[in-house]
Amino acid sequence: MFDTVLGLPLHPLVVHAVVVLGPLAALLLVAYAAVPRWRAGLRWPTVACALVAGCAAVVATEAGEALAARVGEPGFEHEERGELARTALLILAAVTLVVVFLVARVEAATARVGVALILSIAAAVFATGAVALAGHSGAKAVWTSVIDSTSGS
Repeated sequence: MFDTVLGLPLHPLVVHAVVVLGPLAALLLVAYAAVPRWRAGLRWPTVACALVAGCAAVVATEAGEALAARVGEPGFEHEERGELARTALLILAAVTLVVVFLVARVEAATARVGVALILSIAAAVFATGAVALAGHSGAKAVWTSVIDSTSGS
């Protein structure tokens, strides 16, 4: 199910959604928590982006396992970092729902806004960092041997 789409491996296709939507969801969440006047307009795009990024991360992990079974393991580092990115994006999605609940009203209590902002920043940093580490290790696994076997122009 998570192996190929139209003859192409699903993993690198879905990974692009994770790499774009994960950091975007993190940015939207921090903006939502930090800027009260933006909350009404950002609420549903933030929730949707975080949920889609989390789902894409789950699909990317499953597709990565299917790809590894087909062509061989990419390396322990990438597999571990990919699982960390999946976990981080699922946490980001959960934190997004909590933050939206905490500060749904523009005039939310200051303590609630402070907690929401701290949660948002922590989840955003964790998710963005985990996605960057997983992406970098995956790119190294794919491209290092290709680059090493060619000469620069």
